[in-house]
Amino acid sequence: QVQLVESGGGSVQDGGSLRLSCTASGLAFGNYVMAWFRQTPGNEREFVAALSRNGDTVRYADSVKGRFTISRDNGKKTVVLEMASLNTEDTAVYYCAANYLSMLTVHKYYDYWGQGTQVTVSS
Repeated sequence: QVQLVESGGGSVQDGGSLRLSCTASGLAFGNYVMAWFRQTPGNEREFVAALSRNGDTVRYADSVKGRFTISRDNGKKTVVLEMASLNTEDTAVYYCAANYLSMLTVHKYYDYWGQGTQVTVSS
């Protein structure tokens, strides 16, 4: 059974930082593109960042470019999202996702999802 388990969400002040982590089990982690999405009430899941299988190619949404950093450790089956200079528009539930195909930005093409972790940024 595949499981993606996120951790590290919480509340932070405008301008602050948070580190999200996602640990996978039950899948050949190194064979999957890993990504982070986020979702706010009433909206579809929004692409945040993706990282290739060996970590040499990254893709970021324009809204987080220069502020967020995605990384992975295939030995530990973990993908991390470092978030800095957070603002209130970053408030959302953040999801870790795995995709066997490629660096896609549309949520419907992802095969596996975590349960989500809440990030709240207050002004």
